[in-house]
Amino acid sequence: MGIVAGIVVYVMIWWLVLFAVLPWGVRPLDAPEPGDEHGAPQAPRMWMKVLVTTVIATALWFVADYVISSGMFSFREP
Repeated sequence: MGIVAGIVVYVMIWWLVLFAVLPWGVRPLDAPEPGDEHGAPQAPRMWMKVLVTTVIATALWFVADYVISSGMFSFREP
C-alpha cells in the first residue's frame, strides 16, 4: 500500500472508530438548567475519546495494512 492510500485508509478507519467510541461513558446532565440541551453529556471527555480512537485506529490500520500487503484478498485476480 502506498503512502497516500495508507493515509486515506487510516483517516477512514479513524473516523469510523471515533463514531463508535463517542457514546462510551456518556451520561446526561443531572439537573439541566433552562437553556441547556437535555441530551448534552455531563462530561464528554473528548480528549480521552480521541486518544482511545487513535490507539484503536492505529491497531486496526496495522491489521488492514498486513491484510492488503500480504495479498490475502485480491480484487484484481479473476
